[in-house]
Amino acid sequence: MPSTFHTSRRIEFADTDMAGIAHFSSFLRFVEEAEHAFLRSLGLSVIQPDESGKFSWPRVSVKCDYRGPARFEEVLDIALQVSRIGTSSITYQFQMHCQKRHVANAEMTAVYCRFDLNQPPHPVPIPKSILDLLSPFCLVAE
Repeated sequence: MPSTFHTSRRIEFADTDMAGIAHFSSFLRFVEEAEHAFLRSLGLSVIQPDESGKFSWPRVSVKCDYRGPARFEEVLDIALQVSRIGTSSITYQFQMHCQKRHVANAEMTAVYCRFDLNQPPHPVPIPKSILDLLSPFCLVAE
């Protein structure tokens, strides 16, 4: 069984609409925050500089299905798993709960890219050292 990464955050006033319910667009920020926390927990970052430029994970797809409201000052619990690792891409699955109520599911795909100075980003294979860190959280590997 793959490992699951867990993180949480409080629903802040800026996350909500006039009814005090988390605005749908806030969930994309929540997903990105969870991804960053996950990578940091592995000793990684979403940006990895080197002498020639940097590597990063541009998002190429994201979707979110809403199941119920998350309200101002409630604590959102986010569970992250890696649903797929490709040669240069990773797809995450997120399940979000507030006060034990299932409020949303999300999926996000990012591509590992090289950013050389004055060049457009281009996909590169995910290094084995990173794959080894991600694999315990993966449901399916290619």
